[in-house]
Amino acid sequence: MQVSSLLDFFTALVFPHTCAGCGSNQLLNKNGICTACLWSLPLTGFLQIPDNDTDQIFKGRIRVEYSAAATYFLPQSTVQSILHALKYSYRKELGLQLGKWMGSQLADCTWANKIDCILPMPLHPLREAVRGYNQADLLSEGIHQQTGLPVEFNLLQRNTPTRSQTTQHRTERWQNMKDVFQVRQASKLENKHVLLIDDVVTTGATLEAMGQKILAIPGTRLSIYCFAYTLPH
Repeated sequence: MQVSSLLDFFTALVFPHTCAGCGSNQLLNKNGICTACLWSLPLTGFLQIPDNDTDQIFKGRIRVEYSAAATYFLPQSTVQSILHALKYSYRKELGLQLGKWMGSQLADCTWANKIDCILPMPLHPLREAVRGYNQADLLSEGIHQQTGLPVEFNLLQRNTPTRSQTTQHRTERWQNMKDVFQVRQASKLENKHVLLIDDVVTTGATLEAMGQKILAIPGTRLSIYCFAYTLPH
C-alpha cells in the first residue's frame, strides 16, 4: 500500500468522514454535512427582517448597521452537533461548506452590496494552535467564495485568552471580554463598512467588545453576521 493511501486510511480511522449532523457517510469529500441536514437547518430569516432578534441584542449597546444569524441554536439539535464538530473535531471542510451556505443566504440580502470587507472574529493564538484553525476564518472564506466580498484575515487580534463563557451571564461575559481585543493596521479599515463574522451569538458580549475596537477607527461602520443565534432560556 502506498504511503499516501496509508495516511488516508489512518486519517479516516481518527477522523471518519461522516456528516456532522446525522452521522451518515453519504456525502462528498469536500463537504462536512449531508444535503438532508443542510436543508433541515432551522433558518431564522433575520437577513431579511429589520429589527430582528440579533438587532435587539446590540440595541443601546453598540452602533450596528445590520446584524443577523442564519440559524437557530437549540440544545441537542443538528446545529449544536455541527458546531461541536467544527470546533472540536478538526472539520475544516465543514466550516468552508457552512460559510458558502451563509454566503448564498447573504447574497440574497438587500444590504449585502453595502459591505466593503469581511472580518473574522479572532481566536487567541494558543487556542487556534490547539484547534488547528479559526472557525470564523473558514466561515469568512466560504462567504467570500460565494459573494466575492474581500476578507481581511489578520487585522483583528485577541491578546488575552479567556475562559469558556458557556455558563456565564451577560455581565460576566462582558467582564471576561473587555480589553482583550485590538485592531492591527487600523488605517486599512478607515471609512469602510465591515462585516464581522462569528459562529454563534448568545449575549453579544464578545462581538460587542470587538465591535467597539472597530468603531473606534475613523469612518468605520459595523455589521454582524453569525451562523447561529442562541434562543434565550
